[in-house]
Amino acid sequence: MDTCAIEPRFYVPCVPFAAIIFDVDGVLVDSPHERAWRETLDDLMQGPWADVKSSTTYGPDRFDSAVYETLVSGKPRNAGALAILEYFRVPDATERALTYAREKQIKLLALIDAGEFRVFPDAIPFVMDAKHLGLPLATASSSKNAPKLLSCIPVDAPDVFPHATLLDLFDVDVSGRDFPRGKPYPDIFLAAAHELHVRPNDCIVVEDAVSGIAAAKSGGMYALGVARHGDDAALQAAHADLVVHSLDEVSRDAMATARLDAEARGFLP
Repeated sequence: MDTCAIEPRFYVPCVPFAAIIFDVDGVLVDSPHERAWRETLDDLMQGPWADVKSSTTYGPDRFDSAVYETLVSGKPRNAGALAILEYFRVPDATERALTYAREKQIKLLALIDAGEFRVFPDAIPFVMDAKHLGLPLATASSSKNAPKLLSCIPVDAPDVFPHATLLDLFDVDVSGRDFPRGKPYPDIFLAAAHELHVRPNDCIVVEDAVSGIAAAKSGGMYALGVARHGDDAALQAAHADLVVHSLDEVSRDAMATARLDAEARGFLP
């Protein structure tokens, strides 16, 4: 792979690409997913599962963001529920996971309806810049709630039709579909590339989770890691081609020539 110098001792990949595929939660939207998973489990442990709580390793302070990122982020709902219950050694985890996933979904939808989420400030400008460059764009989130979230976010720009939402800016949305294998397998990203009519190795995937970076790389795609939680090292260890803290750091000049690069002032070694 070619490299481009942006400071005498720093180098980042210069990769050709023809389309961009976005994860949603953690990349475009700061959603209430983590909160819903955490609060739902606590509700269950304080209520109908109180009789088994003492036999588990669960404690509200033990369900932190690291647990969420490791066990849930990027996974289908039922798989995430089972992973959390097994982690906390909850008895009959397989059976209880169905209840946990269902109750978490009810809470999540209530939080979305209450507007308990926000779009990241760098998300819409980055998507708009990509559209202005004529790049095909897709969303590919494991969450079935991603389209609902994106359709709740208005986009007010002079070259966008009235009442447009963030969802309307994308050419393809494969979010929430049932694939035989979830991330870190590449199935969802390969489906997005297919529907964009672009070869996988001409795509860049934008992800904030290690499982998503791994999925992109196993599908032969380039990966742009967004370290929203300061997890640069983990994303780099998963072989992201470029890691930034904000999408504002991605060089628009480089994008205009079909390369993935960072602004010299914003590059994070």
